[in-house]
Formats: sequence, structure tokens, C-alpha cells
Amino acid sequence: MESVTGRDALDALPEGLGDAVRTTAEEIAAVLRGVADTSVPVPGSQWTVGEAAAHLAQANELMADLAAGQERGYGDGTPQSLAAANERALAGFEERAAEPLAGMIVAHADACLAAMDGTVAGSVVTPLGPMSRAVLVSYLLTHMLGHGYDLARALGHRHMIDRERVALSLPFLMTAMPRVTDAAATARLTAGYTIRLWGGARFGVTFTDGAATVTPRPPARPDCTILIEPVTFFLMALGRTDPYGAIARGKVFAWGRKPWLALRFPGLFKAP
Repeated sequence: MESVTGRDALDALPEGLGDAVRTTAEEIAAVLRGVADTSVPVPGSQWTVGEAAAHLAQANELMADLAAGQERGYGDGTPQSLAAANERALAGFEERAAEPLAGMIVAHADACLAAMDGTVAGSVVTPLGPMSRAVLVSYLLTHMLGHGYDLARALGHRHMIDRERVALSLPFLMTAMPRVTDAAATARLTAGYTIRLWGGARFGVTFTDGAATVTPRPPARPDCTILIEPVTFFLMALGRTDPYGAIARGKVFAWGRKPWLALRFPGLFKAP
């Protein structure tokens, strides 16, 4: 059997995903380049700009290693263990200067895409459980967008999240949602949701006695349908925006037999 070429490997990704990863990494690097003081705090975080950028560089390297088939332990998937793993990793990595970190973020993102060459098939074990390499690259994009948003806010730049990149993050978000449910919040919950992004995708999230299942096809008779603006959905999924504020701004609508379940939905998950 012939090996998969680099071009064929990238074609196996959802259309535009490789380009989105490269563009996002470059835009984050552009935000960082020229920043002399990386001790600026990141809004809503305990990290500084330098720490957030260092974490992003380390995470991109981790994703590249996983895509290349290397086994890397990094917590057990719970928010607490991932936070502890992040702090241990940062403590053992001293670089906080903007220019070197910008270069690492781009280089490791490129390395993750390059590692797809010849290794498209099969799954890898990630900090959030097993997933295909294509979903891993969606994970890489999602993670960069989340921290890129934080860095842009901290440094007074426009963030890089848009409708197209949110769509490319969905394979990861849909894979991760059942793995990041809040057990206390979902206890004994039985309900079906349809999630619809404005002008885009729709999918189903069903809870059966607290256990979540995410499907590309919404349930036939959902208890609650949530229509949400894509960037708002993404920021809410990553815990970067308040759902009540989004509702007040007209970014979220809900209907169905139990529309009040929409208010409960964001709290059913705990972003790592």
C-alpha cells in the first residue's frame, strides 16, 4: 500500500482546518511580537501574558507530539488534573519573552500539521481522552483560539475567532462535551437539546440519567432548542462569556417544550 503524502494527509482534514491552524498561530504570534512586558495580567485568569503564551507554546508542542504518535501523559482529563498539569509544566519552563514564544507557537502548530503526513488513520490518547488525529487538529485550533482570545484582550487587540473557525472547532467540541460534563450539575438529568448555530451547523445533546451523548443529528423531539450566534457559542463553551449577558444582547434564543432548560445548559459542562 502506498504511503499517504503530505498533501493527501492535509486533504483528510476538514476543508480549511489546516489553513485555519496556520493562520491562527500566525495571528497569535502577531499579537505577541513586539510586546516588551509580558507580566501584564490576562483578564479573568491567574496567568500573565507571558504565562499564557508559554502554556500555548507547550500545548502546541504536546499536540505535535501526539499527532506524531508519541505518548504523553498530561492529567486524567478532569479540570483539576489538567490545571495541575499546566502549573507543573509552566514551573519547569522558564521562557516568558514574547518573541521566542511567538516563534514556538507557530513552529509547533506547523509541526502538528506536518506530523499528519502518513499518520492520518487511527486515534491518539489526548488529555481529554482518545480521538482521531483530525479531531486532535480541531482540538489544537480550539485551544489556540481560546488562549489567543485571552492574549488579544490582555494586549488590546481584536480577537481571531470567527464563524468559519468556530465551525472547524465543532469536531473537537462535540467530542469533548460528554467528557467535560459536571457530574453534580447533570445528576439525574434526562433531557434532549438541539443546538443550532446561526446560519450553520446543528447537533443534538441528550442527557439520560445524567450521562451525555452528543450526535450530529438532533433528537426528533427535543425538550429545548437553543439558537445561538456562533462566536458566542464558542466563547460560552470555553467559559469566556456569561450566558445571561449573551441572552440580554440577543445572541441566544430558546424554545420547545421546556425552554427554561436553556438557562441550565452552559452550567452542565465544566471547561478544563
